[in-house]
Amino acid sequence: MSDRHVYEYALVRVVPRIERGECVNAGVLVYCRAKSYVGARTHLDEARLLALDPEVDLPGVRAALRAVEGVCAGGDAAGQAAQDDPGRRFRWLIAPRSTIVQPGPVHTGLTADPAAEALRLLDLLVR
Repeated sequence: MSDRHVYEYALVRVVPRIERGECVNAGVLVYCRAKSYVGARTHLDEARLLALDPEVDLPGVRAALRAVEGVCAGGDAAGQAAQDDPGRRFRWLIAPRSTIVQPGPVHTGLTADPAAEALRLLDLLVR
């Protein structure tokens, strides 16, 4: 039996001006059902974001990214989602939104360590 499990991931994107459609990758969501894992890792390149929109609400974006991390972490930080299982929290986070912080499409892969995979994807796709 393999020690690798299927996982799903989606980028977290910041779209400062929805009418232009430009975005900056600011994080990654990872879900692995077999490991009951859901996690988010974020990194905001503020200079890139300000290049797209010098008037972007940076404190608001930072707060939204912290909220995504909180929902993944569960407990009090997850708010109303605190009692939801990891899969339900992931599905809620990847639901399409028309706000400044949006999920990208979902992709899949195999991993033995979903937390390490989240960091690897953050380095590869965001930083």
